[in-house]
Amino acid sequence: MEGLYNQTNKQVHEVQSYMGRLETSDKESVHLVENEIQARIDNIFSNLERLEILSSKEPPNKRQNAKLRVDQLKYDVQHLQTALRNFQHRRYLREQQERQREELLARTFTTNGTHKKILDVANMLGLSNTVMRLIEKRAFQDKFLMLGGMAVTCLIMFLVVQYLT
Repeated sequence: MEGLYNQTNKQVHEVQSYMGRLETSDKESVHLVENEIQARIDNIFSNLERLEILSSKEPPNKRQNAKLRVDQLKYDVQHLQTALRNFQHRRYLREQQERQREELLARTFTTNGTHKKILDVANMLGLSNTVMRLIEKRAFQDKFLMLGGMAVTCLIMFLVVQYLT
């Protein structure tokens, strides 16, 4: 029992050092380190199962202490397992964000093509160029009207806050 406990405790400390190495490893070797850590954690869990059986066979005066030590090891290993899962989840999110960023950078955004298509559709519907120019002029004027309204609203809110506080 004591030898297996010491061996398992040593393995737990090795996994903790591997977790530190996991943070500093490069993208290519991170999977290898993760697999190594997971294999060691699985080995520790199998040792813990054997330790639980052995601790129940200890003499009654040592049994409670043995179970307490095994439970402490189990808690430590569960903590390491959770830390590994959190690291994998963070890495997955980071890779996903990088892929999305690359996809966005690879896209080409063209507004002129869309504007031309709208004009073509309007011409097909029978709207004349004069009507189209009037619509564009109105949209341009509406934009300034909206910006002016926003500025007046902000000014009114500022004055209300200034005078009421």
